[in-house]
Amino acid sequence: MSLNPVDRRTFLVRSAAAGAGVALAGGAVVGAAGTAGAAEAHGRGHGHGHGRPGKRYSFTVMGTTDLHGNVFNWDYFTDKEYDDAARNDVGLAKISTLVDQVRREKGRRNTLLIDAGDTIQGTQLSYYYAKIDPITARRGPVHPMAQAMNAIGYDAAALGNHEFNYGIPVLRKFEEQCDFPLLGANALDARTLRPAFAPYVIKRLRTPFGRDVRVAVLGLTNPGIAIWDKVNVGGKMVFPGLEEQAAKWVPKLRSMGADVVIVSAHSGSSGTSSYGDQLPYVENAAGLVAEQVPGIDAILVGHAHVEIAEHFVTNKVTGKRVVLSEPAKWGQRLTVFDFDLVWEKGRWTVEKAGSQVLNSNTVAEDRKVVSLLRDEHRKVVAYVNQVIGTSVVAMSTADAPWKDEPIIDLINQVQAETVAAALAGGEYAELPVLSQASCFSRTAGIPAGDVTIRDAAGLYPFENTLEARLLTGAQLKEYLEYSARYYVRTPAGGPVDTAKLTNADGIPDYNYDAVSGVTYDIDIAQPVGSRIVGLSFEGKPVDPAARFVFAVNNYRASGGGNFPHVPGAKQVWANSDEIRNTIIAWVQAKGSVDPAAFASVGWRLTREGTPVFP
Repeated sequence: MSLNPVDRRTFLVRSAAAGAGVALAGGAVVGAAGTAGAAEAHGRGHGHGHGRPGKRYSFTVMGTTDLHGNVFNWDYFTDKEYDDAARNDVGLAKISTLVDQVRREKGRRNTLLIDAGDTIQGTQLSYYYAKIDPITARRGPVHPMAQAMNAIGYDAAALGNHEFNYGIPVLRKFEEQCDFPLLGANALDARTLRPAFAPYVIKRLRTPFGRDVRVAVLGLTNPGIAIWDKVNVGGKMVFPGLEEQAAKWVPKLRSMGADVVIVSAHSGSSGTSSYGDQLPYVENAAGLVAEQVPGIDAILVGHAHVEIAEHFVTNKVTGKRVVLSEPAKWGQRLTVFDFDLVWEKGRWTVEKAGSQVLNSNTVAEDRKVVSLLRDEHRKVVAYVNQVIGTSVVAMSTADAPWKDEPIIDLINQVQAETVAAALAGGEYAELPVLSQASCFSRTAGIPAGDVTIRDAAGLYPFENTLEARLLTGAQLKEYLEYSARYYVRTPAGGPVDTAKLTNADGIPDYNYDAVSGVTYDIDIAQPVGSRIVGLSFEGKPVDPAARFVFAVNNYRASGGGNFPHVPGAKQVWANSDEIRNTIIAWVQAKGSVDPAAFASVGWRLTREGTPVFP
């Protein structure tokens, strides 16, 4: 077994062995998957108590989250170095340099490194080793994220919701390839209701005073997995709420002798949910965990893709402040938690805890990580640059959030054609097929001339699959009204600033849907719920009782974004292939893409009948 290079005292448990944890003398305790946890025996006899009152010890825990397959500071969709308006850099190669700096400053034995999930999905690098050259193949490769994280020396990583996108076999193989545990105290086996992954790890840090500091890391993932990846986890795993499971495990970790408890939570801090009341659990619950569950010292926050350098939440039971930090996404930041401990009354107590984030754009990529994965990177670059067809004109998503653009029509055309062909000759063949699509990226585009895999894949960066559901005209109207919440209410007559027009109430671009196959106006001068005007099909007002087949991605069909009606609508067809691959195959089959064959203005923004963009 390969031991984590950051701390040779680490011992990993990867199987659902009997007993709650396995201890290695002077090493770590890892809660075994599928068990309740009984590592108390390890705690007895190891609290030597030789430290004198007032003795102090400081240590550091570094954290990343939402790496999403980023090893290099590279954008596979643009085929060049990653860049954005804020001059951020990305990738584990940069994180490795920051980690080395912190270890040199603090002392390697006084540091730990953890992650808060969403590791193996997000770039064409991670896609390639899940689908094109899969790690699950016999004698298959080692996942690039496992190679990089092993080399850097991670101590633990929480499971993210996107870990389940490629199915449980890919996740289990990735788990097997990691030299550190994947933690998920609230990822339970559906049959036994026991943890399907290790719930926690306890790390020992040696001090000069004869009494180790025992640091427990509890991993929690997102309950939305039950909705978003229902196809992969349904009947196999269940995902109860974070607060509930933290309240169960934190006292156990304290009873095992944990001096410090850190939660690595793939859950934002805001207390909100994107799936409404479909589950009795909160999606972004990290702040609630800090507030409601006593005994936690710090929470590494994930999932929300925001930067939180340092945020304190006061626990309602104890009055103690808990420090939270979220290091943005993709390796743009590294969280650094610093803990100051004091030995008093026979135990270590946290006297002070704080956090900051380091920016990866301040350092160079670590050459050892670059060298380690150079060949994998080159393979993926060659793959994404394969030419699959041509385009008559250039198309862009730059204006797609507020205009019906041909590039979004392309997605809807592919989806509608695919569903219509699948239903041909069947019970629903005569029903009109409508389709929904979102602008996932405002920088995607199809160039004039040669079209590559990366061009087509850039339109659909997620691994969503396609379904067909039945909707009535009345349900369609309510669906569109819900989607139109995305626009900021803008009075008639005044100027329109596109920089302030969208993302009302923080609604992301991927939760605004344009629907093809019907025509309609969105009156942004009107209040939410009263914006859809002139909804028509083939030139006539849509009958509320009319039936339509709705081509929709599995995220939306499973409740993602909490859109009305679709999750409960009858499913008449589903496909296991990614929509991204369907688009690539469509372009290959056509040979040439000509918007004149499919593009039309089906919707527009208006104010009291006047188009916003004539």
